Amino acid sequence: MSTAHHGMTRRSLLAGTTAVAAAAITATPALGAPRTTVGQVPGEVPTLWREFVRTPFTHPQIPYIGRAGYRGGAPRFPHRPPVLDIRRYGAVADGTTDCAPAINRAIAAAGRAGGGTVSIPPGTFRIDGLIHIGHDNVVLRGAGSDRTTLYATKNLTELIGVYGSRYGGTKSAWSWAGGLIWLAPKARWDSLVAAIKAQTWPFEGWTGNKRDEWRTLTPVEPARQGDWTVTVADPSHLCPGALVLLRISDDATHTLLQHMSGGGPGPAAYYWEDKTKLLSYVPYEWPVRIARVRGRRVTLERPLPLDLRPEWNPQFTTHVRELTGSGVEGLTLEVMETPQSPHLLDKGYNGVVLQCAYDCWADDVTVRNVDNGFGLVAASSCTLRRTRVGGRGEHHPYFCREGSHDNLIEDFTIEQRTVPARADTQLHGINVEGLSSHNVWSRGDMQMGTFDSHRGLPFANVRTDITVDNNGRHGGDANAGPLFGARFTHWNVRVTNGRAGLMKLDGLAPYSATVGLNTVTEFDQVDVPDFTGDLHARLELYPTTDTVRPRNLHEAQRVAIR
Repeated sequence: MSTAHHGMTRRSLLAGTTAVAAAAITATPALGAPRTTVGQVPGEVPTLWREFVRTPFTHPQIPYIGRAGYRGGAPRFPHRPPVLDIRRYGAVADGTTDCAPAINRAIAAAGRAGGGTVSIPPGTFRIDGLIHIGHDNVVLRGAGSDRTTLYATKNLTELIGVYGSRYGGTKSAWSWAGGLIWLAPKARWDSLVAAIKAQTWPFEGWTGNKRDEWRTLTPVEPARQGDWTVTVADPSHLCPGALVLLRISDDATHTLLQHMSGGGPGPAAYYWEDKTKLLSYVPYEWPVRIARVRGRRVTLERPLPLDLRPEWNPQFTTHVRELTGSGVEGLTLEVMETPQSPHLLDKGYNGVVLQCAYDCWADDVTVRNVDNGFGLVAASSCTLRRTRVGGRGEHHPYFCREGSHDNLIEDFTIEQRTVPARADTQLHGINVEGLSSHNVWSRGDMQMGTFDSHRGLPFANVRTDITVDNNGRHGGDANAGPLFGARFTHWNVRVTNGRAGLMKLDGLAPYSATVGLNTVTEFDQVDVPDFTGDLHARLELYPTTDTVRPRNLHEAQRVAIR
């Protein structure tokens, strides 16, 4: 594979890698990490890192995630003129006035203007309804999470209605969907709400409530995972900057699912046929922007996440209109404190959700007393930065599902709960499921929860530079299939209570890597691998605490691999 199209040579890559490793040895530890003191042994560069930089887009255990997040992980978010103060639209910080209509009016005005910033001044503003951002380039900005508070008094069941599971049963889908601040394109959001009110429980992603809102743009010729450029049959409907959906179907023997699992005898022997929930997730849908079109050669802004084989009918297609360029910043969403509902019966006191969003963000946002904190639902290339979940305790502090890809969650905190957990509730942590891939959780302080791989064959996800009190449990129905696909990486993880579950992957996840983990032992929820035989998993620098260099896999990839 040629990498010359984005200015990278083998010599520059290795030089950059050497610099990254050297700098990382003396770098300041990130959030929650112990600091190196005089006399301590210097850090170690693992063999896996040296291997990775030689084949960064095709390494069998470590995924390339160096371009995860808004605009490939951009360090700053844009400022959007004009600025619209919510007080001009009737908002009053008096604790009794419902300010949701005023905020939504200001958001609508910014949308009509083609974008803008809706400004919320310091103070506490009561909202008795949800806040919806449905137009591109609209930013909801408070004065800081320590100065601006939205105080929410109602849940999504009250505001929209009962939301059942499309797979049947008595579960409430508000247990994993929807937010009191909800970023989703207007047309898609309107159709979702209409389906919920009609009790025709929808799919939630890029191709509509029934997964039928798409058309083929062009077939794509065979290509390999890690390729940046592909050949198409007909480029006439493609142009630079356009967002397209790469759609990859499975075949009768489920070789696509096997490929997502790393391939080989274990995935080939796995019984896929009764995994009805998992099978409903395919085709795999990956949104990506086109960087360049030259004849039939099309270059993408990210490398391919999977091989493209003829039997999987790879094609670029249309999709529902995305939300792009919008964000939420500088505020706290505090929900009226209520007892936590029994497991899977959440009423929808939910925080911030990004859905069918691409290149969107949340920055310096705190949510408190929520059922579910921050959600990525069919969201891609989004960044959650400096986010915090606190209060009485949650079901999913963070969730990433319904085919969410290439997202970056960094500098995040899950606070210890302020109310003891009821026996009929469950705590997950940082969730990923439903064929979601190439997402990154970086620089985290998890005072409770776990690395919740929630079945549904998520693959190629990274958790790096995180301190965790590993007291949560993973979820996921048996018919959703394996806990892990291939290329999960846990890099520099500090487990304060010594529990191994979902942290140490070498006996659990296929083609995975665990690098830089302190001593852990199995207790509480203990899992067995879904696949038989050799998992081809790697374990390095175990047991160590904050010894691995580079400390942060995502930061190192961004610097070394451009």
